[in-house]
Amino acid sequence: MASESPLGRIYLLRHGETEWSRSGQHTGRTDIPLTEHGEEQARVAGDLLRILRGADAPPPVVWCSPRRRARDTAALAGLTPDAVREDLAEWDYGDYEGRTTPDIRTEEPGWTIWTHPVPHGESGDEIAKRIDEVIADADRELARHDVVLIGHGHASRVLVARYLGLPPAAGVGFAFDPASVTVLGHERGAHRIDLLNAPGGLVEPPPPPADR
Repeated sequence: MASESPLGRIYLLRHGETEWSRSGQHTGRTDIPLTEHGEEQARVAGDLLRILRGADAPPPVVWCSPRRRARDTAALAGLTPDAVREDLAEWDYGDYEGRTTPDIRTEEPGWTIWTHPVPHGESGDEIAKRIDEVIADADRELARHDVVLIGHGHASRVLVARYLGLPPAAGVGFAFDPASVTVLGHERGAHRIDLLNAPGGLVEPPPPPADR
């Protein structure tokens, strides 16, 4: 059971840009690397995380998706995962892996990941089940410290929805851009969003301290 007065918050970091995220291709199991721009995004997102958490915050628990783009983002952001978790992997797109939504709609008009089946992939209920386990584990950790999760776009949007007690399809209402940071907090034991889709990959890092 979650603490009534948790000390920590959940920080969600999406991996930086890849060639497929730039082109809009669905990237689930494919282990694609970050672009050069994605690498720089990850470094800046690490700066944003440090600013948001504060200089005096105790070390967080860090969990990461096993995909290379997430693991590389963690390293470039200055984060060392305590665990690599398969349940943080991106939605399994099945037969739609590597395809864009406009391309899929030539066969399935009106298709979205939120409303339509994914042949040989995951359903909304299936991804929600594994994401719920991540949330339950994170809730237990929040009694002592922050939790940082490095993962993916669709899976993290499902996580935000499930954290608020909403169905997985409600994830359509939460933006989650590459290298962005979302912060999930609480109010008297109730889950809430403290920050959504902060553009870590777009802000400038803080200047170095002046010589004294």
